[in-house]
Amino acid sequence: MFFYNICGSDFAIMRVVYIIIMDIRRVIVPIIAVAGLLCCGKLASAQYDGYSVQTDGYDVFVPIAKYIRMGDAEKLSAWFDDNLEISIISNTSDSSKNQAKQILKSFFESYSPREFNISHTAGRANMKYALGRLNAGGENFEVTIFVSFKKELYRIQQLKIQREK
Repeated sequence: MFFYNICGSDFAIMRVVYIIIMDIRRVIVPIIAVAGLLCCGKLASAQYDGYSVQTDGYDVFVPIAKYIRMGDAEKLSAWFDDNLEISIISNTSDSSKNQAKQILKSFFESYSPREFNISHTAGRANMKYALGRLNAGGENFEVTIFVSFKKELYRIQQLKIQREK
């Protein structure tokens, strides 16, 4: 009888532990599975200010347009390739990421953006471009942005800002 009481209570404890483990497993296993997929790159995607770069149907120009509209050279430069062509008004140069950021920062200081809208986008999966209109410093500018897909990310290869004709 004593043996039965011990086994009975041990069984109850084991049953409670089993239920707890099963409940934890329902939460932990999906977390581990998602973490594994992220580490292996199956679901991995770079994020810039909450914009996921690699999802299907993703428009890379949404965050880029946002930063142009804000005149934020720092955040926009996160999208720059290591080297890119930047053309501001009549000055064109092949620049490093940091040089291009400084050139753009200087432009935004001289021409504070009021409005920016993308009017056209096109391209293939690995190369895209956008045309837009920037109202800054009381003037209107045509903006052309070329991006390419490199190292699992879209990067700006060329940025042109020219006065409207």
